[in-house]
Amino acid sequence: MVQKDKIVETSQSESDPSPGVTEAGVEVQGSVDEHNIVVERTGRRKFISGVVEGFYGRPWTMEQRKELFRRQQKWGLNTYLYAPKDDYKHRMFWREMYSVEEAEQLMTLISAAKEHGMEFIYAISPGLDITFSNQKEVSTLKRKLDQVSHFGCKSFALLFDDIDHNMCPADKEVFSSFAHAQVSITNEIFQYLGEPETFLFCPTEYCGTFCYPNVAQSPYLRTIGEKLLPGIEILWTGPKVVSKDITVESIEEVTKILRRPPVIWDNIHANDYDQKRLFLGPYKGRSTELIPRLKGVLTNPNCEFETNFVAIHTLATWYKSNMNGVRKDVVMTDSEDSTVSIQIKLENEGSDEELETDILYSPQIALKLALSEWLNEFGVPHQYNSRQVAHSGVNSSSVDVPSLTAPSLGSSTTVTTVFQQPIMSPTAPLNEEPHTLHKEEDEEDVEVEKKDSDEEPMEMVLEKQDEVEDAKNVNQILTKIVKATMAEDLKPMDTDKESLTESKSPEMSIQEDLGSDVAPMQTDEQLNKEVFVPGPNEKPLFTAEALTLEDLTLLAELFYLPYEHGPKAVQMLKEFNWLRANSSIVSVNSKSEDPEKVTEWHSRAENFEKMCCSVMQMFTRLSNSANRTILYDLYPYIWDIKSIISMVKSFVQWLGCRSQSSAQFLSGDQEPWAFRGGLAGEFQRLLPIDGANDLFYQPPPSMPTSKIYSIRPYFTEDEAAVYKICKEIYTEGCDGIPFSDQEPDLIGDRLVGGLLTLSPDYGFVLEDEEGICGYALGTVDVKPFVKKCRISWIPFMQEKYNKPDSGKDLSEAEKMMLSFHEEEEGLPESFLRNFPSLIKVDIHTKVTDPSVAKSMMGCLLSSLKANGSHGAFCEVRQLDKRMLDFYGKLGCFEVAKMEGFPKDVIIMGRSL
Repeated sequence: MVQKDKIVETSQSESDPSPGVTEAGVEVQGSVDEHNIVVERTGRRKFISGVVEGFYGRPWTMEQRKELFRRQQKWGLNTYLYAPKDDYKHRMFWREMYSVEEAEQLMTLISAAKEHGMEFIYAISPGLDITFSNQKEVSTLKRKLDQVSHFGCKSFALLFDDIDHNMCPADKEVFSSFAHAQVSITNEIFQYLGEPETFLFCPTEYCGTFCYPNVAQSPYLRTIGEKLLPGIEILWTGPKVVSKDITVESIEEVTKILRRPPVIWDNIHANDYDQKRLFLGPYKGRSTELIPRLKGVLTNPNCEFETNFVAIHTLATWYKSNMNGVRKDVVMTDSEDSTVSIQIKLENEGSDEELETDILYSPQIALKLALSEWLNEFGVPHQYNSRQVAHSGVNSSSVDVPSLTAPSLGSSTTVTTVFQQPIMSPTAPLNEEPHTLHKEEDEEDVEVEKKDSDEEPMEMVLEKQDEVEDAKNVNQILTKIVKATMAEDLKPMDTDKESLTESKSPEMSIQEDLGSDVAPMQTDEQLNKEVFVPGPNEKPLFTAEALTLEDLTLLAELFYLPYEHGPKAVQMLKEFNWLRANSSIVSVNSKSEDPEKVTEWHSRAENFEKMCCSVMQMFTRLSNSANRTILYDLYPYIWDIKSIISMVKSFVQWLGCRSQSSAQFLSGDQEPWAFRGGLAGEFQRLLPIDGANDLFYQPPPSMPTSKIYSIRPYFTEDEAAVYKICKEIYTEGCDGIPFSDQEPDLIGDRLVGGLLTLSPDYGFVLEDEEGICGYALGTVDVKPFVKKCRISWIPFMQEKYNKPDSGKDLSEAEKMMLSFHEEEEGLPESFLRNFPSLIKVDIHTKVTDPSVAKSMMGCLLSSLKANGSHGAFCEVRQLDKRMLDFYGKLGCFEVAKMEGFPKDVIIMGRSL
């Protein structure tokens, strides 16, 4: 009890009101606050408003948290709840005391919170393995919170979320229910700490769907409400873990059984359950009438810190719109329903979205305000320092680990030019991809615990994968990269302390390929250079277009909210669905005699392509933005949506000129927001090869680039360019073996000529600003294709190329000529039943984007499957390791040898 006395004395001696908060409950924000915020109090407690860092995944850095405090103070929020699920000592190893280094970091953080008028709430989550009836366990918990109290923390939270409901045998002998066990330890801790002004409790049944049999009749909640001391506030997420709407009626219901208004732990912007989703939409689905019926609202936002500008800004706008706690059923004067409500009514006139009935707050207006302010941040050159992790584990005290940050995410490395590993290179096969911003998926997925039922917008909680970099030498372009897998270590609390002495990260030099074609982009060194003035004979330097408010609006609507897409995203989905469903109107064998319908299809296709191009332009401008800190957090998501939109755009172009009237698509009236993967996942499911997840998994490059490649259908005028690229690729892979230039078309005729001539409907080309740099060709059914070749193509080639003398040693060119004069073996019928389509894909070595090969394959396979194919194959020479690796990376597998297979050729197949 001595420790308890000490803590009480300490808290009393340091019990001054937090900076910025007066005894009367008026919060004085200081010079940075232009809002003159007045915080409503119920009794002696203020309305809690702010952020909870409570997601699964890599915790934020100390610098990011300090930036959060600055933003919260500026916007009129007042609370930060520290509860990162993947901080070792918050949850899994909650018994472990903080090391000296960690203690210093926490004290600095708590002090920074106070400086900005923030209430710092420390949360601990012992529910995974605590024995409630064991007094030693209770004492351990007290000792841990004692330590945090000495750091200057006065507010606490005890969390029992996402744990097993079953008690251990020892607890069953002491407590009549799980709720009684939790209440017992919570009340004891609350009293031990001197009944702090703010003390939060998170129940195991923390949302409506978790309550048995329901909220109003839950024995668990009834016990919590009756037995928990009245000074303890209770956290609640709403009807679901991720609640689309939180109604006044639902809050009144839970308030009744809990015998106190709850504090909302809001997961509306949480994205830790789906790696492809990000939420940049406004705070929505919560009437401002909730404010006087709640004790507070804390948003648990996106894992990526910089992506939360909108989430937190719009929450602040929502809170400030009714911060005085006005209730419609109590008072509403004309003066209060004047300017704001008129603006909201005007905003909603003609809107396609559901009419907002809240006269004090409009999500659309709040979003515009947030995006307008956020836009200014993109033009400010900025990078955080390297993210550092202080290792804390079961038996450790204070051990540093190497820096593990995303490429250039927090480093001071100066980069002058970005060179990327080419995707196809004779010396570097495809499987040696560049490292990516987010670590690639391991062969074995990490098993993680479920967080909600199938009705939620997610299936399970996924730890956000994070790959990080330690770059120490500012005079080198070479970058040191570490691939840190979440399966190897859980991440403890982040600290800012540099750890340079123990770094053992392997070096990987980024190849300086002078021939590689990397798009011009702003690098961090360029931002610091003097302005270049071109001379009389010099070309002006590339100047990146500035990001616009329209770009940010589009970005937010592509990554909107868990249960809905933004208006532009919905329009794109509807248009693609319509174009897909009506493609028979413009198919090559269409019998439609209605020119108006054909014109309508092409007009809507053109508009759809413009919308796709606006996504590409947004990607380019954002990739060139000066604020690299924001870019690094957004880049994996905009890269993903850019890649799928590019594929969809190419597929629509193909539908407009090449599809057969028999094209088939899966039907179904799905809710767009009901699936995993967000908008990108929706487009994936609308493509014929929706199940080919490997082709849609396209990790971003290690260094952000604004380079854009386009994929479009092949046209006859492209033949010369395809022949040229085909020859360049082939000769580069010959390892110096001379090839005769006497027959310039020979390589093209042998490798791609037949497909280009007899099956142009299934051809796609890859382009950059210099022209064609890759191709994907195929035929939907190889049997009639082979017959056509024998009738028309082979005789033409036999006339063009004389048969060489097979009795002498032949050159490579002569071997190709001879192949036109030899009878080729046909593939067995049993094989062709499963793999009827022939494909041929290749990309020039200068292409640096590792994702375009998958996009090309996706377009080709989509066209084949849409016209009835269920399997495709390719033929690769046994000694051609480059192409074996290439096709293997694209999901093709070597088919077991069958009788009738050609010699010296490996057949690789892929089911559709």
